[in-house]
Amino acid sequence: MAYETILYEVSDDILTITLNRPERLNAFTLVMQRELIEAFDRADADDAVRASIVTGAGRAFCAGADLSAGGATFDPAAGGDWPTPRAGPDGAPDLSDEAARDGGGQVALRIFSSLKPVIAAVNGPAAGRRHDAAAYGRPHRITERALRLCLRPAGRLVPEACSNWFLPRIVGISKALEWSFTGRVFPAEEALAGRLVSAVYPPDELMPAARRLAREIADNAAPVSVAIARQMMWRMLGADDPIEAHKVDSRAMFARGAAADVQEGVSAFLEKRTPHFSDRVSRDMPAFFPWWRERRYE
Repeated sequence: MAYETILYEVSDDILTITLNRPERLNAFTLVMQRELIEAFDRADADDAVRASIVTGAGRAFCAGADLSAGGATFDPAAGGDWPTPRAGPDGAPDLSDEAARDGGGQVALRIFSSLKPVIAAVNGPAAGRRHDAAAYGRPHRITERALRLCLRPAGRLVPEACSNWFLPRIVGISKALEWSFTGRVFPAEEALAGRLVSAVYPPDELMPAARRLAREIADNAAPVSVAIARQMMWRMLGADDPIEAHKVDSRAMFARGAAADVQEGVSAFLEKRTPHFSDRVSRDMPAFFPWWRERRYE
């Protein structure tokens, strides 16, 4: 399908999603929100995609929300680029309406629920809400050495894109509050020291490094096991007791123990060869998945 604001390219089992508004430093719009969600839906349904990379076209990763509407940007009633929620019984906007949901949060949640590993190759300046969605929904974040980041909307507005859940879990509560309160611009080295990113590379080495990581995942990890493990790791961050992890990994071990991929993985290890996994996310997910919906997490 054709996209207006992103590029979608699959090569050798690796999907690259490129934010593609370079003339606006890839600033985030409602169209981009919808296209990113559709792209991750498409990737999850495509067994040819084993890992995904998200990056930006031109000299920026994402400049944050498109501020071309000025002060009205975040106010739909004043002409901003966001839907207007229906009115409640008292005439005030109904904040439980779907239209009142934060767009960056919807993207972050979609990435969070992805069945495929996602790598953010942050290739230039990243700011605000799209930096939030880029960082918090993805398990691997690598950047250019010259990268500059900021959480300025948190300082000017409020934390968004689910950052009040993701950011303290990634960098700790003290650093999360510091970056959010100050809204200052900080370099890649500070992001690395604060564990917001996994690695920092010179500009010409960033995408090769992202592809090496994606290639390592695609070549060595069983797709179904990756999809299960990704959700196990993230969702157990909110568990109140390790017994919850034990319940889930026991179900996973039992369900996957007789699977073709497990037998292949053991054989490949014993024979000292590269495994060739045949199970597919589209058809071979165990019956207990997604287990978290039993508790109405989503």
